[in-house]
Amino acid sequence: MSNLAYQEKYTANDHSHWKGDWELIYGDAYAMVPSPMVTHQLVSSNIVYALKNAVSNCSDCMVLSEIDYEVSTDTVLRPDVVLICKPIDEKLNKTPEIIFEVLSASTTRRDETVKFDIYQREGVAYYVLVNPLEKIAKVYRLADSGSYIKQGDFSDDFYHFDISICTFDLNFSTIWRR
Repeated sequence: MSNLAYQEKYTANDHSHWKGDWELIYGDAYAMVPSPMVTHQLVSSNIVYALKNAVSNCSDCMVLSEIDYEVSTDTVLRPDVVLICKPIDEKLNKTPEIIFEVLSASTTRRDETVKFDIYQREGVAYYVLVNPLEKIAKVYRLADSGSYIKQGDFSDDFYHFDISICTFDLNFSTIWRR
């Protein structure tokens, strides 16, 4: 008799039929926490607003929030905010240019490790980890080597994003809960 426990693996197709909020990482299902708290929601909304204003002259760019990003057949993630500057249909299955994750107690470790590695591997040009309690946004830029290089911690500062199709400045002081 085997001592190995059976572990169910799922696909993006399975994920598309699930009720509730789930992420799928390498075939493993992760239940999402109930709706984010007020501060998380306000910061996410402020990021969307700031990004939309920043790229308003770029007709190829879209700002989306809380959308499932189908990375592969066994990985579906739900970033808080994405900026994508390429045509997509109704499903996000292309690599976004920028991903913002607003940290919360229940997701910080996953955002800083597993998702960090996935977004880096998938070629997301910028990954921004936003800590709403400390009012710090850590900006990582993908280097030619394929690894993220930390650009700095931003709170009341501007950062100049330079992506393939457009460039813009984002004033981080506008995203925090007041």
